Amino acid sequence: MRKIFYLILLLTLAIACDNEKSQESNTITFWHFWSEPYQQNVIKEIVSNFEKEYNCRVILTELSWNDGKTKLFAAFNSNTSPDVLELGSDWVAQFSSVGVLEELDNKDVNFGKFIEFSKKPSLFNNKIYALPWIVDTRVLFINKDLHNQAVKNLNYPQTFDELLNNSIKINSIKDKYGFGANGPDRHRLYKKLVTLFWTYGGDILDKNTRPIINSNNNIEALDMYVKLSREGIIETQRQLDALFTEGKIGYTISGGWLIEKIKNENPSLNYDVSLIPSAKLPGISFAGGEYLAVSSKSKNKDLAIKFIKYMTDGKNSIEFCKKIIEAGFPADSNYYRDKFYDQFPKRLKFAEQLNSSRMTPVHPKWLDLETIIEEAAIEALYGKKSSKEALDDAQSKLESILLVK
Repeated sequence: MRKIFYLILLLTLAIACDNEKSQESNTITFWHFWSEPYQQNVIKEIVSNFEKEYNCRVILTELSWNDGKTKLFAAFNSNTSPDVLELGSDWVAQFSSVGVLEELDNKDVNFGKFIEFSKKPSLFNNKIYALPWIVDTRVLFINKDLHNQAVKNLNYPQTFDELLNNSIKINSIKDKYGFGANGPDRHRLYKKLVTLFWTYGGDILDKNTRPIINSNNNIEALDMYVKLSREGIIETQRQLDALFTEGKIGYTISGGWLIEKIKNENPSLNYDVSLIPSAKLPGISFAGGEYLAVSSKSKNKDLAIKFIKYMTDGKNSIEFCKKIIEAGFPADSNYYRDKFYDQFPKRLKFAEQLNSSRMTPVHPKWLDLETIIEEAAIEALYGKKSSKEALDDAQSKLESILLVK
């Protein structure tokens, strides 16, 4: 009887172990940044379809943009990283350069199907470490009532000089602001600065990744941003969006989320969107994107790779964008210009702007560079230094990081 008991016990333990292993092999974790309740519901719906198709389980964890990167770093450092993670386009290089992301085989992931400009952030040393999921850009938002009242011209500003002159006129109206400029606002201010840098013919790094931030073109661009800020208000992106929605700002540069905010909070607001004004070049806006990657430490890489292929497949990413309209556009070129967007004229303007948009340089130290750029702009915005002095100092700091042998 004792032998039979031990045999039954061993058999039970073996079955339990096999079940546990089976469950582990059929489960992956996914950390993402879509944390609003309605966004979570959309993610869960799409993920549940994947779970049914592959008879598996995906455990979801929501992150915030404020501390999400810190949590990801901590997870990788403690060997508790998720199987799949979402990264912003300007984050991928920092992760792929230190070996924490799984290299992806082009044959397996069909990398060629993605929009050309979205591919570069996926690559490090010509190897693929993430797949483009969704892309978007920023445009000029215009309060039509304030524009018509002050400018008395139906034409929207076509150049930054016109934008400045119009902002001066609107700013003279009591309790109204001509232009909404970003001030100290981590990971957001630089997106407005590079828009002006590029449009004025400048750049941050040359083709050899040497810093060129204190070029005359960039100094002129920062001067213009400072002038615009003087004819309006300097605030965080969140506050600028709120003030524009309340009808208090004439012009501001923002993203698709502001369309949804206005629709929900002030649908009677008379506003429009327009392409980024021109300067020395036609207006070039910041293009951003969301990317999906697999941890090199994942114990279920095959399923994780199937998952990112599924999520970035246009037939699934377009459903995501349809239900979260502010998400942007699928990076899958077969669905990027889907007929769904024809019913949203303002969103079509974003699609048009994407034809003249750029992503920030792909560099493993980009986030360090970003901080230096934003600190320089803040000094100029608040009059602590001239644009030239601020960018000269930024040039020295960038050189100390990038040109150290």
